[in-house]
Amino acid sequence: MIRLGTRGSALALAQSQRVADSIAARTGEEVELVRITTHGDVSTAPLASMGGVGVFVAAVRESLLAEECDVVVHSLKDLPTTPHPGLMVAAMPKRADARDAAIVRDGIALADLPAGSKVGTGSPRRQAQLRRRFPDLEVVELRGNVDTRLARVLGREAGAAADGSPIEAMTADLDAVILAAAGLERLGHLDVVTEYLGIDGWPTAPGQGALAVETRRDLSGPLKKALLALDHRSTRLAVEAERAVLRRLEAGCSAPLGAHAFIDGDMMFLASRVYSPEGDQVSSAHALYIDDADDPAEDLAARVADELLANGAAELAPLGGDK
Repeated sequence: MIRLGTRGSALALAQSQRVADSIAARTGEEVELVRITTHGDVSTAPLASMGGVGVFVAAVRESLLAEECDVVVHSLKDLPTTPHPGLMVAAMPKRADARDAAIVRDGIALADLPAGSKVGTGSPRRQAQLRRRFPDLEVVELRGNVDTRLARVLGREAGAAADGSPIEAMTADLDAVILAAAGLERLGHLDVVTEYLGIDGWPTAPGQGALAVETRRDLSGPLKKALLALDHRSTRLAVEAERAVLRRLEAGCSAPLGAHAFIDGDMMFLASRVYSPEGDQVSSAHALYIDDADDPAEDLAARVADELLANGAAELAPLGGDK
């Protein structure tokens, strides 16, 4: 039996089960999910105050290194950009929707919310973007799983979870929340989305919508072969470029930074923005022919990061932290 380590949230289990099904189909082996609790799961502190880097992955990685599981799945945007010496990202499956999505009371658009309306998000990037576009709205710090965040807008009746544990009633106290579209899709909640926020205006976190399947470096045999087949080259190339910007700026995964790369034919495009907490921004965008560079992701990221720094990114946002 193959043991797949995962956080225990509903979203983590849903996306890990998809990977488990793919591995089982390719190996013919049963795949068991091993639930692991991380610091980010039990702390109620704001993400930025916890440093952001690795709070959702450290315990999962420790379980993998201790050989309590054979492979683990992370949301790629939570994974530190500095490689772990004993581990490798063996596969990045095809990326899901990278956009953010807004869930707004009464189904209206963010732009139609009256001044003073409360919008919840735990992401410093999303907070800065909201303050820049909608300075009359009140941005509220938000933690909790996807269902809890949705209940802050939609309300929730008392009931029971799938495992039988009680769920308390919750009265809506926010006018909107911003969440990743990919997570909503994986949980079957796309029906609550009021609007999708376009990448051009709302660049998202490096790696958003993508998963990282991590293993020990000494992995061999059918499982390794299955993971190599699961890897999606275009996703890996684009995400590596986004994450290289994050690494070159020495910014943590909770930094107020958005980056998005995509491939069109023979070319790769990369754009990034760095925000101040108040919403001021600097931006950069470049493109190159993939075959013209030995390492196109690093080459493109270097151009973008250098221009961001030249334009004052380090003075605008808290950079130079843990990676």
